[in-house]
Amino acid sequence: MFPDIARDDVFRLETRRLWLRWPRASDAPAIAALAGDWDVARWTASIPHPYTEDDALRCIIAARACNARGAALRLALTLKTFPRKIVGIVGMDPCEYGLRLGFWLGRPYWGRGLMGEALEAVTDALFRITEAEKVSALVLAENTAARAMLEKCGFAVTDCLDGGPGRHGDSPTLGMVLPRNEWHAPRRATGLQPALAFGRGLS
Repeated sequence: MFPDIARDDVFRLETRRLWLRWPRASDAPAIAALAGDWDVARWTASIPHPYTEDDALRCIIAARACNARGAALRLALTLKTFPRKIVGIVGMDPCEYGLRLGFWLGRPYWGRGLMGEALEAVTDALFRITEAEKVSALVLAENTAARAMLEKCGFAVTDCLDGGPGRHGDSPTLGMVLPRNEWHAPRRATGLQPALAFGRGLS
């Protein structure tokens, strides 16, 4: 699914404030601390709670294996000012009609627009390096912040579901989609900028 350019752990995306890179074993303590926060985990479909460093390490190993096969693409978000400090994760997995996003951001970093910046870069890169016609996401109906962030990136609600995946089986969930032909529209409307660079060996 994903081309050779993304299957090497030197692949990175750059935005104004972030580097997005493959997760590393050294990220496990930070991932455990941030994703282990119930206020973060509860919005996701599958992050267990409590969440240990062993859980995080298994997740990292699985992510790197999927990345290397081109079966998925999971990237760690790091601040440019602290490039070794992870603040969240964004993942892209194939689904029946394109690619689906999954993401979380550590609670200390909420309210800064960081995940919106990351998702804008990720969708930009996905449409450039894959042939996907759509990128989708599932969000809880009550998660108004995530919905607003995705809408700012150009996603629109296409489905209202009685339940979602994982722990959200009984929770009203929204299906949101960004089609390829709407890809550039959010930048024209909101002034968001594309990824400054993407590829191998960025410094």
